Order: sequence, then C-alpha cells, then structure tokens
Amino acid sequence: MMRSVEDQPAAAAGAAAPDSTGQRRVLGMALIIVSSVGISFGGLIARNIETAGAWQINIYRSFSVAAVVAVVLLWQYKGSVGGKLIQIGRPGLVGACLLTVAGAAFLQALTTTTVANTLFTLCAIPFITAALAWIFLREGLDRITIATMVCAGMGVAVMLGDGIGGGSLYGNLMALATAMGFSGYAVIVRRHRSIDMQPCLLLGALMLALVALLVTAGDWSITWWDLAMCFLWGGILSGIGNILFIIASRHLLAAEVTLFMLLEFSLGPIWVWLFIDEVPTVLTLAGGAIIMGAVLVRTVYQVRVSQTRLRRGRLAGPV
Repeated sequence: MMRSVEDQPAAAAGAAAPDSTGQRRVLGMALIIVSSVGISFGGLIARNIETAGAWQINIYRSFSVAAVVAVVLLWQYKGSVGGKLIQIGRPGLVGACLLTVAGAAFLQALTTTTVANTLFTLCAIPFITAALAWIFLREGLDRITIATMVCAGMGVAVMLGDGIGGGSLYGNLMALATAMGFSGYAVIVRRHRSIDMQPCLLLGALMLALVALLVTAGDWSITWWDLAMCFLWGGILSGIGNILFIIASRHLLAAEVTLFMLLEFSLGPIWVWLFIDEVPTVLTLAGGAIIMGAVLVRTVYQVRVSQTRLRRGRLAGPV
C-alpha cells in the first residue's frame, strides 16, 4: 500500500483540464478501475502467504516496490534521478519517513486484524488529511467536509470498539496509524507542490526494507511461494497499480479519483470473504458502512460541483 486517497490532487490540478467527452477521460477511468481492482487483491495475497512474518514480507515487498519505482524514475529522468532525489530535501525525507511508518503499520494491521477492519479504516484517509491540512496548512473546511469527517470518525470509533471486545485492538490501531502516516505524507505533498515528490516512494520503500532487515536480524529466509507472493503484491499490484493510478489521475477530477478508489476498499474485504472465508463482524460491517457511505456521499457531491464548474468553463478547484 503506497498511495493515499489525497496524494494526487496536486498533480491533477497541475495538468490540463480534463476532457469530459474525449478518449483520455475514458482511458483514465479504465486505468484507475484496473489499478483499484488490482490493488484490492493485496489483502487476499497477505492471507495466502504461508510462513513469512510481517517484517519478512516488508523486506521483499518493499524491495519489489522500490525496483518498479526506480525503473519508472530512470525512464522519466534518466541520468538526473540523483538530482531529483536531492531536490526533495528535508520535506521529502520526512515524507519518506511517514511512508515507512505507514507501510510498517499496514502489514501489522493486516496480520493482526481483519482485512475489512484495515481497509475500511483507510477510507478515512481523505478526512484525516483534510484535518491535518486545516491544522498545519490553514486550509479551510467546508460544512460537508466537516460533516463527513465526523461520520468517518464515528465509523472508525465503532471498529476500534469492536477491536477491544474481539482482541484485535492492536491491529485496528495499526490501521489507524497507517491512515495517519499516509495522510501526513499527503499534507507534505500539498505543502511542497513545486517539488516532484515521486522519489519519496523510492526512498520510503528502501527505508522500510532497511528497517525490516534490522528488525528481523538475519532471519530473512522465506519460502519460494511467499517470495513470489511478495513480488506479486509489491512489484505488480502495488508498483504497476500506482503507476496506472498516477497516469489516470491526470485525466480525471480529484473527486472522481476518490470515487473509483472506493473499489479498492470495498472489494478487498470481499475477496477474503469469498476465498478465505474471513467473515467481518457485524460491528466491522457497520463501521465500514458508515465510513464508505460518508466517502460516497461526499465524493458524489464534489463530482457534481466540479462538473458544474467545468460546464461553466472553469477548471475545477482542489477537492
């Protein structure tokens, strides 16, 4: 999991106005659907890993993500990749640290609580990001965003309460830490929009791999099956999926990107339900429904507002 719901608006806002009738919008929608559906299988892959622990998974998954991101950066910048890494400076280093924390917490969450609890909690990322942006960037919050944040918070509280009774409080807290980490990274990206923060993904993946190597203290041996699952998860689903996501976000409204990403959060629990028989508790489903409903209502509202602006000939503002 290397992306957040809110880390793309800057790129989208800097691109040309989306063509509401052209082939590029259709291509963008197709790419983001493929990306979100592909990444949604991450929880199922985690459940099919045989013996590797969370930190061992982090080693090989992170290296595979780093390899894919490095190839993309080399293709984009060729010999100037080193300069791009230096250019991110202290903000980029902090962003990479937040991605490292989020990546580590994500695996802890998946291995200690249900996939549903983890992914439904991650639905709150846009609203945690909005709250942090209000605190640190003084970005205003409209009434519908505040109302949605309150609803999402209620949903997270329901699932945390369920964890206290079900023995998965640690996993639920790790899911919340994941959301906080990605949201913090998104705020840094917003604050430093003039800097290309893509190298943060590479640096964050390498830092997480290094931390995992130190934590495992030489216990790096895993089965060939687990190794294949880590590279499938990191290199193909996360790595290529995020590349498709970035390309798609250039041709869609930020609110539409959020809407399509609901596929990832809603399909993930379904796959493990169907293939692993991991049935979410009633409170998990209730909390998830509150969060998903809040995200859906807010996103549909923002899509309509943005489309109205486009029809009036103005570029839609940030979501």
